[in-house]
Amino acid sequence: MDNNSQNFKIRLGLFVVGGLALFVISIFIIGKQKNLFNPVFKLTSNFYNVSGLQVGNNIRFSGINIGTIDNISIINDSTVKVDMLIKQEVKPFIKSDSEAAIGSEGLIGDKLLIITQGSSEANIATEGQQLTSKEPVETDEIMASLQVTAGNVEIISQELAEIMVKINGGEGTLGRLIQDTTIAQNLNQTIVNLKRSSKGLDENMEAAKHNFLFRGYFKRKAKAAEQKASDEKK
Repeated sequence: MDNNSQNFKIRLGLFVVGGLALFVISIFIIGKQKNLFNPVFKLTSNFYNVSGLQVGNNIRFSGINIGTIDNISIINDSTVKVDMLIKQEVKPFIKSDSEAAIGSEGLIGDKLLIITQGSSEANIATEGQQLTSKEPVETDEIMASLQVTAGNVEIISQELAEIMVKINGGEGTLGRLIQDTTIAQNLNQTIVNLKRSSKGLDENMEAAKHNFLFRGYFKRKAKAAEQKASDEKK
């Protein structure tokens, strides 16, 4: 009995010590996440919709976690107030014209609050200051926009397919041009006639140069061209 009692006390003591150790570790982890052991200052921002942001979510500045969400409260039917706890060490970098925006950890991760960099000329944000907010873009709105875009692409694809079917069937001017060999032959003949007309025009011009009625004109024109070329060389 004595041995059993002693073993029970030892197990009980180990259990109590382990429980206390887990409690202390938990308090330390939670306190670190909540910045309970670091000097902090408070900022606020108002939103129309916090888009799933929760108390305890991280606050980021330049991609670094600098604090946590301390409280979220509804002010009225169009305003939600978000209280922030920010590490005191980053206070010099947050300016009065910095903005607060709601983002997320990846596409489907937890929500977080992002504080943008302000201008170098602005003053440092003060304790309890309200930052200007940027309303988040809802995932539902993005999906709705993508659905509209996909619908438009589908309509355009169907119309292009209908046009190609008509062209392949010889409908319309382009379809007849592609399918009707007579039109193609006529176009070829027209091109040939244009080439002949151009050749005949060149021959007529050459003959006119040797005609005594136009010989003086062409000589004057050639002389003017030579004079112009000579002036350009100078």
